[in-house]
This record gives sequence, C-alpha cells and structure tokens, in this order.
Amino acid sequence: MTHLINIFLEPGRVFAELKDKPTFWLPLLLSIVLTVVLTLMYFGKVDSEWFTDYQLTASGKEMSANEIAQAKQVMPSARTMGYIGAPVGALAVAFISALMALYYMLAGRITGATTSFRHGLSLTVWSGMPGLLGVIVAIIGILGMSPQTPLESLMLTNFDPLLVQLPLDNAWSGLAKRFSLLTLWTLYLSALGWRSWGRTSWTQAVTVAAIPSVLIYGGMAIYALLQS
Repeated sequence: MTHLINIFLEPGRVFAELKDKPTFWLPLLLSIVLTVVLTLMYFGKVDSEWFTDYQLTASGKEMSANEIAQAKQVMPSARTMGYIGAPVGALAVAFISALMALYYMLAGRITGATTSFRHGLSLTVWSGMPGLLGVIVAIIGILGMSPQTPLESLMLTNFDPLLVQLPLDNAWSGLAKRFSLLTLWTLYLSALGWRSWGRTSWTQAVTVAAIPSVLIYGGMAIYALLQS
C-alpha cells in the first residue's frame, strides 16, 4: 500500500523494491475500478437524448434527417452504453496492460535486459499511476456537471481542454482530446523503472519508454496532417 504513495514521492525507491518482488494487482485493480466508476457515473448522469445527438455530430458524417432518425432508433441509450462500456473499459485496461508487458519483455530481449512478463506488467501499471489522477479529476467533475457535458471536457489534464478548446471538426481535435499531459509523467516513471532494473543508460530507458507513445500519437498526428 505504501507504494501507492511513494510512486509519486519516491519512485526510485519503489522500483528498487519492485525489482526483486514485482507486484501489479493493486494498481491494476485500482485502474480497473476507477475506469468502471467513471463510466457508470458519467453515463448514469448524462442526458441520453443530448448524448445521442452529440455522438452523431462528433462522427463528422453529413446525414439527412431520415438517416439521423434511423440512427437514433438503433443507438443504445446512455445508461445502456454505461452498462456496456464499464466491462469493456475494464477489459481494455487489462488488455492494454498485458500488451505493454509483452512489449517490455520483447524490448528486454532486444536490448539484452532480463525482463519477465511479470516485471513488464509491474512496470506498466505502477508507472501508469499518474494517469489515474486525471480519472479522479474527471470523476469529481461528474459530480457537478451539467447533464449535457461531453466526457472529454471533464478530462482536465488533457491538452484539450486544458490548453486549447478545438471544435469537433478540427483535424487535430482527436489528438488534442486524447493526449494527457500526465503521459509525460508516466513516461518518466517508465524510463526510471527500466533504468533502475536494467542498469541502463537514460538514453536507452527513455527510448524504450517512449516508443509506444511515439507510435500512437505520431500516427494520430500524421492522420491529422492528412486531414488538414
């Protein structure tokens, strides 16, 4: 339990202790629980009819009145989306964590560092703890939000809406609304853990930690450029 506090205050000490005894259940379960809570709270409070209209607008497709009416008939209500989204979100957290663990295990083989799947999973979930601060901020925001509030506007640690507020039809809107400034903190912790466990240079540690984010956000940036 002390790791949950020290990962923010003394991350080097936490990773030193995790090197010999990597653990992951506590931060993984915490991530899953907060994801489920956020999903259920938001979709339980948002105006269902407004949210359906918002989704259709956000899709960017030009639709006739008849097509909009047909789409509304088949689209689930906001509450139903919450019931669907909660388990899907939980599975997504577990899947992405496992995928990152495999990445670190593969990176270890390429660089010559001994990295087990358990170590990779431990590094993933503990370095991801800063991201939960953004989820907690969003949950607090839900308590006082208007029923006609987009979920992304509650993610106050993201580039949009923290620094800019881009319209939905802006090519860079998707990237800005998905890039959290807390990602930089997570990358630092990932690099610190990798360097601590493998006794590597900072260059290698930062490179290994940054590759997934560079691929994801770089791909989104290229897509935005093509749409501009």
